[in-house]
Amino acid sequence: MTPRRIQIVGVPLDLGAGRRGVDMGPSALRVAGLARAVQKLGHEVSDYGDLDVSLPETSAAGRDNLRFAESVRHIDEQLAAVIEKTLADGMVPLVLGGDHSIAIGSVAGCAAHYARRGEQIGLVWLDAHGDCNTPQTTPSGNIHGMSLACILGLGDPAFTELHVRQRKVDPANTALVGIRDLDPGEQDNLRGLGVTVFTMREIDEIGMSAVMHRAIAVASRGTAGIYAQLDMDVLDPEEAPGTGTPVVGGVTYREAHLAMELLADSRKVIALDVVEINPILDERNRTAQIAIELICSALGKKIYG
Repeated sequence: MTPRRIQIVGVPLDLGAGRRGVDMGPSALRVAGLARAVQKLGHEVSDYGDLDVSLPETSAAGRDNLRFAESVRHIDEQLAAVIEKTLADGMVPLVLGGDHSIAIGSVAGCAAHYARRGEQIGLVWLDAHGDCNTPQTTPSGNIHGMSLACILGLGDPAFTELHVRQRKVDPANTALVGIRDLDPGEQDNLRGLGVTVFTMREIDEIGMSAVMHRAIAVASRGTAGIYAQLDMDVLDPEEAPGTGTPVVGGVTYREAHLAMELLADSRKVIALDVVEINPILDERNRTAQIAIELICSALGKKIYG
């Protein structure tokens, strides 16, 4: 793969989740040697550092069905601006979460950059969950469960209109992979939007290779490229225990690598978020180490050749 300029951006945010600890995810990845591993692939790596994130103890929780909305919106707006500038400077954003509410900002910044060029982006979302609730359907009020809905233009205007007042990604260019836990309202939202959803059943029946080829085709059809979203709970908890919302029956270590390798082979990935690493729940930083291996696969590392 052609060497690229990668910019790491840390977002130690856990206000969007219901369980503390994912704010330490960016540090866990850095301690495990992320920058060094990516540099070994021949890429140039710079580290923006972490955005300044407020703590739950110093933030107002606000509405029960949209918890910590003002604080999360503030961070997402900052992140959107950083991502837009990163792309304008010719670098590939590698965003380290934090919980998955950061995607509202990162995807908004990426979409804004390409919109200036008259182009749209696609989305491949690897996750155990749909993240497609709204304040009307959420059972928890946690914004990390609403991030995809906001990106697709469904939900509270403070988030659907964040950074630019338009839908960030067309649902027709959005593919979810590894899904195995959906709330009833999410199912209705995803059907209504027309999102392509590959559950674990599809992976079991036709294999990860076929699923990813189809997902990449969906996200790249008529777009400038793919924003890849890797929520570490897409893996089975036996593989990656350090995540706050584990769901049994997830993808295997090798299936996850294949998914990342196929994204790299497509040469269409324009940005990557890695989220929901919770070192408090982990075993000797095992989940962060696996995440680094998967990042490297997405950035072109091969077993041979």
